[in-house]
Amino acid sequence: MDPGIRHFARRFALLPAFFLVTAVVAFEVSDRVLNYVQQEFGNEARARLENWQNLQTLAANAPTERQLFLVNSFFNRVNFVNDIKHWGQEDYWATPVEMLATNGADCEDFSIAKYLTLKSLGIPDAQLRITYVKALELNQAHMVLAWYPTPDADPLILDNLISEIRPASERTDLEPVYSFNGDGLWLNRIGASNERIGDPGRLSRWQDLNRRLVESMQ
Repeated sequence: MDPGIRHFARRFALLPAFFLVTAVVAFEVSDRVLNYVQQEFGNEARARLENWQNLQTLAANAPTERQLFLVNSFFNRVNFVNDIKHWGQEDYWATPVEMLATNGADCEDFSIAKYLTLKSLGIPDAQLRITYVKALELNQAHMVLAWYPTPDADPLILDNLISEIRPASERTDLEPVYSFNGDGLWLNRIGASNERIGDPGRLSRWQDLNRRLVESMQ
């Protein structure tokens, strides 16, 4: 892991409020964080964060499917880097600022950043689910974001593996396992109704991510 990224990971939680992510409030990166990221990672890193903020203005009044496209395209430009190489940990769920500052992410980070950004644009939490799947062609665990226009709809899948947003029924390469959002945790089965099995607090890494988000806003 790059020493600068290790230093950033240690320092990040000590920074004051960097953005607000709630059901309806937009994100805002503070000048202090922008200056810190620029100092540690350069002008391009700062520009990625500023472009993330500008995305809200661009997408604010767009139809939902246009918002999905813009957010998916924006984050898919980030380099894929596995957690061991990037963070020195087996499985680290990064915040969007960590992701954009270091220009590296794995599938969980892509899905979380898209979820938080779309949520901040006003898409209801009930329509968004971060979904753990098995990527059959790769024979490995993977994570995507699903958008449900209605509770029983065939969701659209936002994925870092491909640029095109497709319905889940067309993603025969993905086998769903479970999904979650800020309100619940579901067991997913192909061709069967999703079964709610609890709340997202059961996921320790989701708890840790939210803790870091809250700490950074204090």
